[in-house]
Amino acid sequence: MRRNKLRSIACAGAGLWLTLAPVLAGDAAQQSARSAAEIMDILMWNREPVGGPFTLTDQAGHERTDKEFRGRLMLVYFGFTYCPDVCPTDLQAIGLALDKLGPDGDQVQPIFITVDPERDTASHLAEYVPLFHPRLIGLTGSAEAIRQVADAYKVYYARVPLKDAGDYTVDHTAYIYLMDRDGNYLGFFPPGTSADRMVEIIRPRLAEPAR
Repeated sequence: MRRNKLRSIACAGAGLWLTLAPVLAGDAAQQSARSAAEIMDILMWNREPVGGPFTLTDQAGHERTDKEFRGRLMLVYFGFTYCPDVCPTDLQAIGLALDKLGPDGDQVQPIFITVDPERDTASHLAEYVPLFHPRLIGLTGSAEAIRQVADAYKVYYARVPLKDAGDYTVDHTAYIYLMDRDGNYLGFFPPGTSADRMVEIIRPRLAEPAR
């Protein structure tokens, strides 16, 4: 089993920078319209709204919307199941942070949204997400639906062909977004953030009511 300061929250922020993925070309439905550098600028300085409504399919094949999670904080992570290192490391840290929060962790909903919907079907996510936490929800959808929610959250991703015929990987930014009880953006954790650091930032937010 692999389970075992945010920008505004964290303008304590020199340590909260993300190592950005390179900007690579790809099909329009399989990549962000903006570069990783543009996205970093938006997130760091709140130049545009971050987040928004979504309707996607979870690992059980059920339709899920963002409105279902009102009243809870959300930790939203974009990645893909074939990611060899960054994604599983960050998902493991998210799961551990929830465990460290104890009963308070029930007030935080972890969400994994794939940027590789072609391979990350609901049935595939059903095998993957329980490895990190029993309450982790995996979401997939059409390529267009994923592009729309990724653009709303200011996520960069691009499909990159590999040498083996027909095989590919996905380059993507790897922020962990923290959203408040009303679905508003609070800030982000960069990849590699420890579970203890997440708990340190999240716990004070749990005392804040929904607006």
